[in-house]
Amino acid sequence: MISSLTGAVAHVDDDALVVVVGGVGFSVAVVPQLARTVAVGSDIHLHTNLIVREDALALFGFETREELVVFGQLLSVTGVGPKSALGVLSSLTVPQIAEAVAADDDAPFKRVSGIGPKTAKLIVVQLAGKLAPPRSAAPATARAAGAIPAQVAQALIGLGWSERVAAEAVASVADGASETDRASVQALLRLTLSVLGPARREPAGG
Repeated sequence: MISSLTGAVAHVDDDALVVVVGGVGFSVAVVPQLARTVAVGSDIHLHTNLIVREDALALFGFETREELVVFGQLLSVTGVGPKSALGVLSSLTVPQIAEAVAADDDAPFKRVSGIGPKTAKLIVVQLAGKLAPPRSAAPATARAAGAIPAQVAQALIGLGWSERVAAEAVASVADGASETDRASVQALLRLTLSVLGPARREPAGG
């Protein structure tokens, strides 16, 4: 099994490269987006999948390991061959594929050349739970988590605390709070108020 190639690009086609490794040129099928970014003579490292058939050997290369993994998972779907799997990765990014599968949305796959409605549905059904969560989920969660302390600070300002005191108190309490309390405006507000206490209250803007 050829799992990766590192060498010089000797030839570039719309959807394939010839990579020379140790004097041997390997023809590698790639997504068009990658082919457009490389130049003859440049060095390249590819994660590869070698498809062995009775009448041919075909090598498929990817810039990232995530793409290689998703390519292999697409091949596990009934009715999806190497060219169709490469077509999906040519039309959709790995996060877009993961998002579509997670949302049970076969529409993006129907728009891929060579993928019919039945196969598009099978991709969603058979890959459900097998793909890594979309990368966008983590930043979204982080943004939501960051919004909670801000809401608590605004509530404290509305109660008469200065912006500086409110922000510092919320930050201090959030650092020591449990994950459950940090995820709740009410819980974090209650904890912060218990630390501030009425004796330390000051007019807003003070």
